[in-house]
Amino acid sequence: MSEIKLPHNHGQAIEHNFDHMPKIEEFNVIADIFKLLGDSSRTKIFWLLCHCEECVTNISVMMNMSSPAVSHHLKLLRASKLITSRREGKEVYYKAASTEQADMLHHVIENLVKISCPGK
Repeated sequence: MSEIKLPHNHGQAIEHNFDHMPKIEEFNVIADIFKLLGDSSRTKIFWLLCHCEECVTNISVMMNMSSPAVSHHLKLLRASKLITSRREGKEVYYKAASTEQADMLHHVIENLVKISCPGK
């Protein structure tokens, strides 16, 4: 971008910022994460699984949702690699993935709660 001459010079040397701007693919990934967590139920399930490992039945009760609805949300979260699952007999347990990305996203959600609900 620094090769492009902008039509207006506002004295900001913005060209330098364009040289360090993430690629469009990286912005697409970010937008996909926002879309995924744009559903408050999914955000709440992800937050919950950052704090404990649980089965669909218990998550359903905590969320006051049907098991099929919870399973749908879990499928999307698992596909995004934000959560993992393990089977123990007939039961499947879910928890937040042990990744830097999942951990950072958990911290973002915690901080957004502090911003939007300052009394918490």
